[in-house]
Amino acid sequence: MQSIWPGIPADNTRYIHPYTLKRGDENIRSLILAGGSGTRLWPLSRKHNPKQFLKLEDTSFFQNTLIRCLEVSDISEIFVVTNDSQRFFVTGQAKELGYDLPPENVLIEPEAKNTLPAISFGMREIVKRFGKSIVGVFSSDHVLDIRAMETIKNAQLLAKEHLVTFGIVPTSPHTGYGYIKPAEKIDAGYKVAEFREKPNHEDALKYLKEGCLWNSGMFLFDTEVFFGELKEHESSFYKAFGPEIDPDAAIEEIYEKVRAISIDYGIMEKSRNVVVVRLEHKWSDLGNFNAIYEESEKDDNGNVIYECENILINSQNNLVYSKCDKLVALIDVQNMAVVDTPDALLVCPRESSQKVKQVADALHSKNDERAYLQQTVYRPWGFYTVMEKSGRHKIKNITVDPKKKLSLQLHYHRSEHWIVVKGMATVQINDETFFLRQGESTFISAGMRHRLANEGKLPLEIIEVQLGECVDEDDIVRFDDEYGRVPHDNG
Repeated sequence: MQSIWPGIPADNTRYIHPYTLKRGDENIRSLILAGGSGTRLWPLSRKHNPKQFLKLEDTSFFQNTLIRCLEVSDISEIFVVTNDSQRFFVTGQAKELGYDLPPENVLIEPEAKNTLPAISFGMREIVKRFGKSIVGVFSSDHVLDIRAMETIKNAQLLAKEHLVTFGIVPTSPHTGYGYIKPAEKIDAGYKVAEFREKPNHEDALKYLKEGCLWNSGMFLFDTEVFFGELKEHESSFYKAFGPEIDPDAAIEEIYEKVRAISIDYGIMEKSRNVVVVRLEHKWSDLGNFNAIYEESEKDDNGNVIYECENILINSQNNLVYSKCDKLVALIDVQNMAVVDTPDALLVCPRESSQKVKQVADALHSKNDERAYLQQTVYRPWGFYTVMEKSGRHKIKNITVDPKKKLSLQLHYHRSEHWIVVKGMATVQINDETFFLRQGESTFISAGMRHRLANEGKLPLEIIEVQLGECVDEDDIVRFDDEYGRVPHDNG
């Protein structure tokens, strides 16, 4: 299948090792927003493995955003706003590309309050680190042709005096995007006459005739211009995040002072100093499975097939994605999305895939684990895959990366049996520490403090069998954790 990441080689060879960017003296700093909840592409994405870290191909949405930012910024100049449960995805996926993202560049929001607080947080930290800067702001879960970064880089002069946003030249009367109406030309951009909400089909056709652009949600800001507009239009935000406040003020206290609001409503639609730059490049927010279908290469029958053995008889224009080791067969099926994961199956008309969030919300309301976790769950020490489970037992395949260890913890309602498949395990149970080799095992009763570690140079793989009245991930109490997770944070 042809890559949906335009301009990025399929084998990613260009980006395996860090390289030195050759730019002018004035670098762009990049701010990536990566705190999404992962509900629009359920069951592929979940709260603890959201869309931006999902890999439809060899690299994730976030990784491709990072690759694009490296066109205009050094790795030390890239900042990521995310939440505590996703910080290890950010650093881990950067490492997969061969980059060590500085830990201080990973900015943890105490709570999600939409894009204006997130961007204000990032701009504040960039000023603290670099002083006055030109900052590109990018969503972590969009598809964009990497060649667009040249246009973004060339908009720096505009950003010294204006708030710059980027509008995509439309390819269709899309009803899922907001629109920007440009006015008179200003250097490489256009004065923004009006921002418009997501339209119905008739209005979308009208907007295209007027020359309107899709609102991409990407920006280029001079920090002084940004904080000046913030002071004028959202004074409470300026008082909370502005350069005049205590640089050591706790971010938790700052977030308590501001409300949840998008940057569009907070600043962009109020300011008279906004310029839009046209991008004539492939772009999509891939907001649902129908959008993924539209952006993907089709076979002769209009079907998009990901990752699975299949037999499709008289079936056209379907999206089929399966991460399970099984045959997928469709007969007389048209225009459907079929998404199969080990613990959930989604079947719906492609045009109804925007309603998937309702399924995720229903699972959230029942506190069902399937809203939060997939079968394979990534942790700062490695990952595990749930192989089998019932109400009273669960079997996991656990991989611990070299020189990593789990927290010192106990469970009230379950016991655990560990069997080493590969490598050597360092095991602590209460006050005793010992080693387990391949084929050896140990048993941990409920209520015992225990810890698993890999002190070797190769990955450690074990099978864990849980037995008890409760085998949910929230039955965990931590006593020591080198990753800074709270005592009852799952995993």
